[in-house]
Amino acid sequence: MLRGTILSMLVHPRFDPVALQLGPVAIHWYGLTYLLAFGLFILLARMRLQHPPYASAVPGSGLSMTARDVEDLLFYGVVGVVLGGRLGYCLFYKPDYYLQNPLEIFAVWQGGMAFHGGMLGVIVAMVVFARMRGKRWLAVTDFIAPCVPTGLAAGRLGNFINGELWGRASDGGYAWLMAFPQSGTMVPRHPSQLYQLALEGLLLFGFLWWVARGTRGANGQRVARPLGLVSGLFLLGYGALRFVVEYFREPDRYLGLLAANLSMGQWLCVPMLAAGAALVAWSLRRKA
Repeated sequence: MLRGTILSMLVHPRFDPVALQLGPVAIHWYGLTYLLAFGLFILLARMRLQHPPYASAVPGSGLSMTARDVEDLLFYGVVGVVLGGRLGYCLFYKPDYYLQNPLEIFAVWQGGMAFHGGMLGVIVAMVVFARMRGKRWLAVTDFIAPCVPTGLAAGRLGNFINGELWGRASDGGYAWLMAFPQSGTMVPRHPSQLYQLALEGLLLFGFLWWVARGTRGANGQRVARPLGLVSGLFLLGYGALRFVVEYFREPDRYLGLLAANLSMGQWLCVPMLAAGAALVAWSLRRKA
């Protein structure tokens, strides 16, 4: 139970989920954040074309990328996110329910997406893209990795606008604690959506973009990082930041905390951290 109340506690403004109504057509804020994510991906991916090794890659080397590839990568990525995110949610969070109601797996309009499932879906989509285009798979994932966090930030902004996925209740007395009426109570909570926006979105983007631009060679030209390093750092960075933020995020009510008092999100980050560490180690050994 909370030890006290906060007189200056913030209250979620309960935004109207509809940003614009055009007759029978309703444009939702959440949909706009998806458009923002797609637009940022296209913008950043086109800038990535100027980074090593893509800027000087020879066609047929498995490293070359074009503006057309950027558009196709977005399409493949969206398909992977939707299919993987939905299946991941059904398998990771409500397997018993969806085993008994398999047709509801397709009821995506009811909500229910999982980041870790979406990430696996994107990995599969990138494998398919790489094989069809004759490109190196890790070169493809290295290419897109720095372009992903801004999309994650846009998605968390949408979560905050919708007043969903709120944080845990707290009596820490922090000025930024916020009550979410959507939770059914007016207790102060961590606005964990904004924590995720700042950490998994903006901070991770800044770090990965700096790494992905390459290092300065002896002649002053930028030299590409070892193959797989950017992808591995994405897995490590997101996994670590998400693991920490989960301590401030309300666990899923139908799951609660699992073994070792960790949430499902934290347990799903464990293999992500292990894979990221292994990929970074492999990449650095390969360079040596």
